[in-house]
Amino acid sequence: MSAALPETSREWHLVARPHGEPKAEDFALREAPVSEPAEGRILVRNLYFSVDPYMRGRMNDVKSYTPPFKLDHPMDGGAVGEVVATNADGFAVGDHVLHGLGWREYSEVPAQYATKVDSGVAPLSAYLGVLGMTGLTAYSGLLEVASFKEGDAVFVSGAAGAVGSQVGQIAKLKGASRVIGSAGSDEKVKVLIEEYGFDAAFNYKKGPVRDQLREAAPDGIDVYFDNVGGEHLEAAISSFNVHGRAAICGMIAQYNSTEPTPAPRNLALVIGKRLRLEGMLVGDHTALRPRFVEEVGGWLASGELKYNETFVEGIENGFEAFAGLMRGENTGKMIVSLA
Repeated sequence: MSAALPETSREWHLVARPHGEPKAEDFALREAPVSEPAEGRILVRNLYFSVDPYMRGRMNDVKSYTPPFKLDHPMDGGAVGEVVATNADGFAVGDHVLHGLGWREYSEVPAQYATKVDSGVAPLSAYLGVLGMTGLTAYSGLLEVASFKEGDAVFVSGAAGAVGSQVGQIAKLKGASRVIGSAGSDEKVKVLIEEYGFDAAFNYKKGPVRDQLREAAPDGIDVYFDNVGGEHLEAAISSFNVHGRAAICGMIAQYNSTEPTPAPRNLALVIGKRLRLEGMLVGDHTALRPRFVEEVGGWLASGELKYNETFVEGIENGFEAFAGLMRGENTGKMIVSLA
């Protein structure tokens, strides 16, 4: 069963591997035919799709934990939309679903890779952020990878982003002694303190991170949630207390680098301080999802956990949304709205 379908859908293709910072000419918005879904599939009109820093790595043709985007094929990523045609049991026209075929107006999705979502629990866009992949990244990275415990002092880099802002708030809700965040503008620093309840925050563009972190955390830190890498990781290693733990989630500072980047110059401190630096991928922590949705959903309902979204309107602005994300122009989750 389906309503009248359009003949074509627009979708973003990667047409060249970016060298350094991605450029508009590396991408193309193209039309593709739309047809009734094949057996076991549903056709979804996307309402929102996600742009995320990890997508930069998928634009390179290198072996990694996830396959690179293919040239002259549609890119993919998280999306939420409405089922407009179905050829699969368990899905009806009008259902809202979360799936992984974003960057396009219409997606034909295998039913086993679509998850129904409830707009009565949270706005649909929230399933791409605070209740989605970025939220689970924050939750699992802090609590499972970094082994957070009550009384820990926590430092979060890139703290005004979708992941970092949630890490800091969860740490506060779980009894952190102090939560410090870094961000790239004075406006974001203000949001961290006044809206998200961080104890201290600083603009990393205004001076050496090591000095600003030492001032913000005079008694040191126990947990570091790393979204940035580079100078931030080096500063955290200097400020760590004995048995400090770092969840290494992202290193956005070097995503566009064309030359090898220097490692932290103080790695020898890892030995004497008995530090644990552990990389993380959210896909390893899907078993936590039920607990995550229940706990974070409760905090959202009570108003204890706050989140921001930055919307870019229109599929034609998909590349600009991604480029803006990489330049730090978002507060909270960056989302392309097709609604």
